Amino acid sequence: MQRTVLLNPGPVNVSERVVAALQKGDLCHREAEFSRLQNSIRQKLLAAFAAEPDFAAVLISGSGTAALEMAVASCLSPGRSLLIIANGVYGERIGQIAECHHLGKHLLRYPWGRPPDLQEIETALRQHPEIEVVALVHHETTTGLLNPVDDIGRLTRRYGKKFLVDCISSLAGETLDLNQTNMDFCVGTANKCIQGLPGASFVLFRATEYDRLAGIPARSHYLNLAAHHQAQLRGETLFTPAVQVFYALEEALAELLEETVAARIHRYRGAAERLRKGFRDMGLKFLIPREFHSNTLTALQLPGSIAYANLHDKLKEEGYVIYAGQGSLSQTIFRVANMGDIRPAEFERFLLVLGKYFSGAHLKQNTL
Repeated sequence: MQRTVLLNPGPVNVSERVVAALQKGDLCHREAEFSRLQNSIRQKLLAAFAAEPDFAAVLISGSGTAALEMAVASCLSPGRSLLIIANGVYGERIGQIAECHHLGKHLLRYPWGRPPDLQEIETALRQHPEIEVVALVHHETTTGLLNPVDDIGRLTRRYGKKFLVDCISSLAGETLDLNQTNMDFCVGTANKCIQGLPGASFVLFRATEYDRLAGIPARSHYLNLAAHHQAQLRGETLFTPAVQVFYALEEALAELLEETVAARIHRYRGAAERLRKGFRDMGLKFLIPREFHSNTLTALQLPGSIAYANLHDKLKEEGYVIYAGQGSLSQTIFRVANMGDIRPAEFERFLLVLGKYFSGAHLKQNTL
């Protein structure tokens, strides 16, 4: 039976080995076996991303947005504010989370697909000494744009600020050195480039931040980073976790460590390059310039005569799921992700199917 290939930016196709981990059996989260499972995941995360001993790993049951909200709600000292850099849906989501928790914020908003202006960021940091944390999305999947975390990290360190980065769609897919970027909070999830299943996410945070976090009054009962960290240090969990999904995450991390993060990034980059060559050959136009492209998602302009819904449905009949644009881009682009356990032959067949669909559209050769 031909499987459905998910060309959306999560949840992703996973290996049979990860799926099999779901069958490890029922387990009470108050038993020593779960403590060992939780500790194994935390250690594997630190090992995979070369984060030990400078960082601690904190797990949460929920989507990547749960981990992001836990980091945002927990990172800010009373009376201080966030500088949020937004150039897509997910940067704007950080602002929405800050509003829900009544956090002080300054928002630098840019058109979707446009990189932020470093001079404007520096001006904001200089003019607003009350800013304590700078928040940014690394891979903005709204457009497939990769934001300049190294440059922004240098600015945050120069001005003595904390740096919080949504790495939900970039961890294990993009080259990322947590120390080189001066990152203090790194938010990730199981079900994107780590190739686990939905329902588990995490925050890697700099160990030197713990005393400060522990002194911040809780803004959420469930999404309290310091409280979860303290419990997990004891081998405990505050609330009932998604046990079977944690089994799958442990297996996905074991796979990642065997492949190595560098090799996975190389695999994803190669897949993206092959797909983009195929797109150019078909005459499709990219939404953003090549120099801003991530390794794992390509946003393409819909030819004027093509409706996304029709394209989506035809491709789904052939076993491929693509992704629509969001907001003002919902009727003008489509997105193709190449993260997850997808085989080269499946990408080749996708290009054949897509080319066949567009063959009558008389598309002009893309010049980007």
